[in-house]
Amino acid sequence: MKVAFYTLGCKVNQNETGALAQLFYENGFEPAPDGGEADVYIVNSCTVTAGGDKKSRQWLRRAKRRNPGAVTVLTGCFPQAFPGEALAVEEADIITGSGARRRVLDNVLRFLQEGGRIVDIAPHEKSERFEELPMERLEGHTRAFMKIEDGCNRRCAYCVIPRARGSVRSRAEESILGELAALAKGGYAEVVFSGINLSSYGRDTGTDLAEIVEKAAQVPGIRRIRLGSLEPDLMTEEMIARMARVPALCPQFHLSLQSGCTETLRRMRRVYTAGQYAEVVEKLRAAFPRAVFTTDVIVGFPGETQAEFEESMAFVRKIGFLKVHVFSYSRREGTPAYDMPDQIDEAEKARRSHRLQAEADAVRARVIAGMEGRPVEVLLEKPVNNTLFTGYTREYVPVLLKAPGHRQGGIVHAVLGAFDGTRCAAALAE
Repeated sequence: MKVAFYTLGCKVNQNETGALAQLFYENGFEPAPDGGEADVYIVNSCTVTAGGDKKSRQWLRRAKRRNPGAVTVLTGCFPQAFPGEALAVEEADIITGSGARRRVLDNVLRFLQEGGRIVDIAPHEKSERFEELPMERLEGHTRAFMKIEDGCNRRCAYCVIPRARGSVRSRAEESILGELAALAKGGYAEVVFSGINLSSYGRDTGTDLAEIVEKAAQVPGIRRIRLGSLEPDLMTEEMIARMARVPALCPQFHLSLQSGCTETLRRMRRVYTAGQYAEVVEKLRAAFPRAVFTTDVIVGFPGETQAEFEESMAFVRKIGFLKVHVFSYSRREGTPAYDMPDQIDEAEKARRSHRLQAEADAVRARVIAGMEGRPVEVLLEKPVNNTLFTGYTREYVPVLLKAPGHRQGGIVHAVLGAFDGTRCAAALAE
């Protein structure tokens, strides 16, 4: 039988879909061809915005039209956070939440044998533990993405994720190190740690993120470690100092911002000011001379004045981010921000989003242009032909270079050239 997956949302969702796919393939299912018909359709949903819920419903409707006899599964954050709305999706034969991912396969097999709609949404509990899933691989033999944490204990005004994901749960150290050893043996030189609130790793088990980074770097064959999204207030001086002593750690930090205006941050119920964020950036730059920063920014949050927006945009210029993901605020039922006064109209949010993204792109071009001539280490990710590869530096700068005699997944030394707006030209170091 053929199975097709559709993933919405964050890297964690993508990791989990990969693990689900591996679970299905190990049990006799085959991947459906791109755009081809499948016997089982599984959507791994995101519920950060109402638009994500809509996309999940639309995909399932298309799946049923393509093959009315197929088994359709709605899983992930949408059903977990809004079970009533998920149950109303008539096109879904099986509805499960964001926990017990392994039961998705069991439920599909049960449906194939017995028929009848299956609803399997278990509420999150404080005693809940991290769910181990099969090894998940992405992007060929280049970078491996590893989920090491789930859940979030914070209550930001705009966010429904704690409701969908539950409290912080950390993956066991021995499990992480065992998988890293297997990944290195399989040819992976770089691993990316991900989580819903990655900075909180170990807070439930008596360890911390710095410790697992230190131990991961000792696994033979793992040459680069990259971190997912980090909370600035949890990047303590001790954690920064310890991480700086790990040569394998890439100096690219996705430091969550959301707004560069302190007043907006307070309404968002974030726990730091713009000034405190800037201080963390400076500490990281002092510890990692080549540190670069990526982030997310929300525009049009309730009450954001034009002056506050301009302040946020100026902050983006001040920090000099390598890359910024700009999002228009999406009003989400079930969050405190949903009922806040002074909601911004959609046209104004779109205007601000366009302005900030254009400014962020200009900052990115300046930051990368300043690296021209720099010696770098490049992970060869995708071959364009026998000698030409695309890849990424440790600082997450995309490059294009000729590397005759080298293979995908290898790491080479190069020198950065000019940036064309998409990638940097690079040449192998002599």
